[in-house]
Amino acid sequence: MLPGHWEEVRAIYLEGLKTGDATFETEAPDWTRWDSAHLPACRLVALAGERVAGWAALGRVSGRAAYAGVAEVSVYVAERFRGVGAGRALLEALVRESEAEGFWTLQASVFPENVASVALHRACGFREVGRRERVGRLGGRWRDTLLLERRSTFVGV
Repeated sequence: MLPGHWEEVRAIYLEGLKTGDATFETEAPDWTRWDSAHLPACRLVALAGERVAGWAALGRVSGRAAYAGVAEVSVYVAERFRGVGAGRALLEALVRESEAEGFWTLQASVFPENVASVALHRACGFREVGRRERVGRLGGRWRDTLLLERRSTFVGV
């Protein structure tokens, strides 16, 4: 992901917000806020020609040294590119890049209603480690999230 991709990345994030099943956030951040919330490494885009079809990035789970190899996954695919493999290509590439950067655990917090995202994560080696019931409110109603996790088979072993 390059800074020049930001407007398309943000537009894809906005599409995710509109679904109501992608995030607890209610508005897309500006570049500065997004940049500070995501790690500098492992920022990826999937391109269809010169258009951004989707993006993936990692966020730090904790500032504690013990969690230095644990990161939270974000994967978003543009509406018109959903269901054609862009998400899988992004998540598989993100797993490879994260391991090259020394991450031993990736986690994702996904609304259970986001069936496609749950299936994508499972297909890429994530397992459900828990359900956080009524963890937050969105649109005036309580929402559950599934905590999905993928452990590297060679980093940190």
